[in-house]
Amino acid sequence: MILLANSFFLRNDPKQLERMKPYAPLATLLVASALRERGHDVALFDATFASGPDDFRRVLAEVRPAVVGILEDNFNYLTKMCTERTREATLAMVSAAHDAGCRVAVNGSDSSDHPRTYLDAGADAVLPGEADVSFLALAEAWRESPHASLSAIPGLVLGDGRRGVTHTAHAASIGNIDELPSPAWDLVDVGRYRDAWLRAHGRFSWNIVASRGCPFGCNWCAKPIFGRRYVQRAPDCVAEEMQRLKADVAPDHLWFADDIFGLTPRWILQFADAVAARDARIPFMIQCRADLLRPATAAALARAGAEEVWIGVESGSQSVLDAMEKGTTVDEVRAATRALKAHGIRACWFLQLGYPSESWNDLLATRDLLREEQPHDIGVSVAYPLPGTKFYHNVQAQLGARRNWQHTDDLAMLFNGTYTTAFYRRVRDALHEEARHRYADDALWRDLARDEAAHRSPEPLVAAGR
Repeated sequence: MILLANSFFLRNDPKQLERMKPYAPLATLLVASALRERGHDVALFDATFASGPDDFRRVLAEVRPAVVGILEDNFNYLTKMCTERTREATLAMVSAAHDAGCRVAVNGSDSSDHPRTYLDAGADAVLPGEADVSFLALAEAWRESPHASLSAIPGLVLGDGRRGVTHTAHAASIGNIDELPSPAWDLVDVGRYRDAWLRAHGRFSWNIVASRGCPFGCNWCAKPIFGRRYVQRAPDCVAEEMQRLKADVAPDHLWFADDIFGLTPRWILQFADAVAARDARIPFMIQCRADLLRPATAAALARAGAEEVWIGVESGSQSVLDAMEKGTTVDEVRAATRALKAHGIRACWFLQLGYPSESWNDLLATRDLLREEQPHDIGVSVAYPLPGTKFYHNVQAQLGARRNWQHTDDLAMLFNGTYTTAFYRRVRDALHEEARHRYADDALWRDLARDEAAHRSPEPLVAAGR
């Protein structure tokens, strides 16, 4: 028996618990289906609604698996930053499975970045990148013998016996993701997700993906799982899955968890046609880039069922966007927002504060853009140094012992940005006030302007090229 698990406990994150928008661990369920196709017996521990690692220990005792795979939902952005609480829970689960005599493998952004930490906790192997190929090969080897040599299996990080690590050969990625089986939805307590959504929001949302990866090069965005590879499912294949979801899960709404949905106008037009042909339309939400959202694209998205699009706007200052190597312009943000609104789609923005050398005038430019374009909703974060990025390399010398947030609403500055954590939290709150109430509260900004000099960091980092 193989026990698969994720380790994002909703109750460990106050912000996400309050939002109550839980999604099943999609990437984990895809691996479960692939294992079943190869004749493995598979059980699932879904941490979402569990109280903590003690619940996992009880499932270990009940299932008595030979192999445990703690495989994160790598389509969910919450796993990319790996908060301290999630890391602590994952390590506790690894240790529990090891103590129970199981063979243990771990996959996710944090274990890919820090494999030694997870090997020390008791993992036999860490799987950097996608788990679809490497975990299946690992499961086959352990089915033959729990003591099988793993050195010939591609896509693993193993202990070298000297407190270091060794990497096996690179694992080939799946080229045609249309060939993957449908996620093992039956392993999830769908009713519990439905009840949580209905109580909090009056309708039930479910997750789906149409692609893997992101081809763009924003210098703060980590890509430890998919890299800059971008592979896309056929529009017909995605529409067929939506049709099956309508029958098997019956959601009222879908979240396409793609980093970048659609990518090209041609794909989105074909997708809209495929959805209409199959009567598969379900209202949905996506993430996209401003430079990809032209009027014709917005029209096709609306026809397919899009009701909300989140754009990675980041800043209203072009100089900040250029320093981020974002590849978009403020004018493109304006045009995309207006195109979405013109077709009845909610235009929502992700904003990022605190990128190196951001000035008070840059913050005001973000505020002014918000006032002028009035997105329907915003999400606000501060620059978060993720290993493997150019941004992380640039600020690494300023990082202290603490390199992760405790939870997703922490908003702690982990390096010397222009301003302190407390000040950026106040800016975050002021921006949310603007977005919620659709008015210019100049009193809030006058207070911030009065205090900004007192909250400057002693040695703010200047972004390269500025």
